[in-house]
Amino acid sequence: MTRAELGDFLRRRRDALTPAAAGLPGGGRRRAPGLRRDEVASLAHLSVTYYERLEQGRGPHPSAATLAALSGALRLTGDERDHVYRLAGHAAPAGPDETPDPGLLALLHGNASAPGYLADDLGTVLAQNALNVALFGPFTDLPGRAGNLIWRWFTSPQWRDTLEPGEDHEPTGRAYVADLRAVTAQRGHDEAALALVEDLRAVSAEFARMWDEHHVSALHCATKHIVDRRVGRLDLDCVVVTSPHSRQRLLLLLPMAGTGTEARLRGVLSPH
Repeated sequence: MTRAELGDFLRRRRDALTPAAAGLPGGGRRRAPGLRRDEVASLAHLSVTYYERLEQGRGPHPSAATLAALSGALRLTGDERDHVYRLAGHAAPAGPDETPDPGLLALLHGNASAPGYLADDLGTVLAQNALNVALFGPFTDLPGRAGNLIWRWFTSPQWRDTLEPGEDHEPTGRAYVADLRAVTAQRGHDEAALALVEDLRAVSAEFARMWDEHHVSALHCATKHIVDRRVGRLDLDCVVVTSPHSRQRLLLLLPMAGTGTEARLRGVLSPH
């Protein structure tokens, strides 16, 4: 933990927060416009002595619960809250991520000629374009784990058999698992990530084997070769787009030039 940096950051945020912004009465004349230490301690349900030691860089290692209380008391933005957690040696907390990121959603719908979907960092699909639904089926608004790509991959061999040749199954599965390991650590091993891992281990020996190998890697996807029963082979370059404003990912499958895939993709949506 960078105690001095954490203490300095807390002090500066306290000095910048007015009583009115914190929901407190002004209390008459003040020597400074910001909050007093005792006011922050009261808002965060901490002892004044404990909070003073944190600001002075002498405090103990604060828990995640303490940091959450301080973030609320000081009215920190999401970026400021994440910064406080990292200064204290904690992973930044994973907040609710169910509403599609507006920027990524615009990119998804602006690329209607490429199958694409938007998912949270645990693989639950939040939005799809028409081509993605036509090729892979609907994922959004399904109950339980049914809308999670990793879950579908490891629990529905019939579904993945229709998408990729058998020789591609192992590397694709390993890529899903390595990314999930990285995400689980980034989320601070929170309840949602651990529950998904536990459930996958319970239903898939293949997942359990790959998980126990402990490979870690950020999400990436290789070129995809899909054989669609309606139009034949589709050769697709995979692109992953992320946003600084959320933990979500946009995945687009772009038709490879010179393969005829672009024309065949148009046929996927045509009446047959």
